[in-house]
Amino acid sequence: MTTNITLTKTVRNDLDMLFEFQLDEEATRLAAFTSKDPSNKEAYIEKYSTHLADPTINMQTIKVDGEIVGSIAKFMLHGEAGITYWIDKKFWGRGIATNALLEFLKIEQARPIYGGVAFDNYGSQKVLEKCGFVKTGTDKGFANARQSEIEEFIYKLSD
Repeated sequence: MTTNITLTKTVRNDLDMLFEFQLDEEATRLAAFTSKDPSNKEAYIEKYSTHLADPTINMQTIKVDGEIVGSIAKFMLHGEAGITYWIDKKFWGRGIATNALLEFLKIEQARPIYGGVAFDNYGSQKVLEKCGFVKTGTDKGFANARQSEIEEFIYKLSD
């Protein structure tokens, strides 16, 4: 378990490193619901720069011992709060996502808050469950990273 995790408000300078993380093919496949072209840095920077200025989005950069290892954010979709996170593949399996989400939930008070995860992304499912999220249903959606429609599990954290 990693204990030196900090969350800092994401700033424009963090986006270059965060962009690099999502270029990993295995990670992108597991995330499934990604942008149409994850290699388009200009589009990525433009999209997330806009997110940084949006007061309904709480975007935090995850650091371990001061090194950027991922991101976590609350966003609004159809009037409901959602959660998303991404950990650089080289840091998988260390409890970083779970610990970062637990810390994030202390500062982000929106409830209920939902998380969607690809049916076969077992690591992310475990993260949500360890943080108190309960699987409440399923949905289907087009996964850009797989170029097909796949099942998505919906998780919810209430008060």
